[in-house]
Amino acid sequence: MTRIAIIGAGIAGLAAAHQLLERGAAERGIDVVVLEGASRPGGNIRTDRVDGYLCEAGPNGFLDNVPTTLELVREIGLNPQLHVSADAARKRFLYRRGRLHRLPENPIAFLTSGLLSVPGRLRVMGEPFARRRPDGDETIHAFASRRIGREAADVLIDAMVAGVFGGDARALSLRACFPKMWQMETDHGGLVKAFLAKRREGRIRSGDGVGSPLGRLTSFRDGTEELIRVLAARLGRRLRLSTAAQAVRHNGRFRIETEAHVPIEADAVLLAAGARASADLVGSMDLDLSAGLSEIPSAPMTVVCLGYRTHQLPAPLDGFGFLVPRGEGLRLLGALWDSSVYPGRAPEGHALIRVMLGGASDPTAVALDDEVSVTVAQKGLSAAMGISAAPVFSRVIRHRVGIPQYTVGHLDRLARISTALERHPGLAVAGNAFHGVSINNCVAEAGPIADSLLRTIEHIG
Repeated sequence: MTRIAIIGAGIAGLAAAHQLLERGAAERGIDVVVLEGASRPGGNIRTDRVDGYLCEAGPNGFLDNVPTTLELVREIGLNPQLHVSADAARKRFLYRRGRLHRLPENPIAFLTSGLLSVPGRLRVMGEPFARRRPDGDETIHAFASRRIGREAADVLIDAMVAGVFGGDARALSLRACFPKMWQMETDHGGLVKAFLAKRREGRIRSGDGVGSPLGRLTSFRDGTEELIRVLAARLGRRLRLSTAAQAVRHNGRFRIETEAHVPIEADAVLLAAGARASADLVGSMDLDLSAGLSEIPSAPMTVVCLGYRTHQLPAPLDGFGFLVPRGEGLRLLGALWDSSVYPGRAPEGHALIRVMLGGASDPTAVALDDEVSVTVAQKGLSAAMGISAAPVFSRVIRHRVGIPQYTVGHLDRLARISTALERHPGLAVAGNAFHGVSINNCVAEAGPIADSLLRTIEHIG
């Protein structure tokens, strides 16, 4: 029987399997099987309801400005379960100099904000006159320093990159992490010029500010894992949990060695288990491919969910949460006010806050035990929000393999991986280690990957 095997049942692997079936793989006589070493699918996407609190281990939603994710939701019948974030989620804060500052959403608000010094604010306004881009791959921090000044890069951009990637802006590649921003400078010579050009084209509404969120954060009534549960259920027996792949070999057909010592043969294989795991799988088949995959690092993360009685809080939660730039004295990347973003995620009369620790700048935080992790989170919330009461609920979740880091040279690494894959027709990679870390990115690439795998199968046939 012709078979396509997918290794990894995270959102990338599940979405690819769904797209293969939507494109008639079963009707063409193609068996689709998804192998997952863990006892539950989803990877870092996990939602647990504990004592009335809905705790997200990983992402707490997706932005609704990417149509492919909403199309997927509609195809699998999840539309009635969509939960759009509250208007309060548009209010975002940054901790600096001992207090929270609301991030400005327009130039006037920025000029009157105390986030940056007066010279720092004036330097940002001089962005149209920034020097031209140098040759080579530029870090996000270098780009921001060049265009909006060192202070803004250290404060605003450093915190934003930590919030999105858990990463270090001084190490990550601008073009790999924010390709649209790189393209804006390429096409228009600067960010302000690009913004004005898009407004003239009608692609930006007149009420939108430079800092306005692109799209609205959206999840499901029972949390982000609902997407995983429905995709997994639709696969039925095609999904094999607790079936860890150990190696992939190729000799006419692909042969997947498993822990159960029952090899699985396939005509095409999609590696969707993460860069490091995929590197280990193909080590005996292609050292160059394995080396390229192993060069994509990740940033370990710890998520600390804390529940409070609302009357214990100095003020009601009203916003998305806050980020913390380095050098501000807190061992936090930031905190999300989950019960403000999605009302109903805490019991009546209670609030849920999710604190993020670790990342590329503090990788040892993932080794802290639960008690110490909760204490670090409490101290951070006390300093930033004035919360003196002890939480009535806590839960600690660790991701030792966390968010992939697109460091300088990432696009060159992807090119080398692509060249290596060409030596093995039918072998492909997917997931957040390559072209985008969000749910939207993983879902958007699933259709093209499915098409490519099916074309390969037809050619082999």
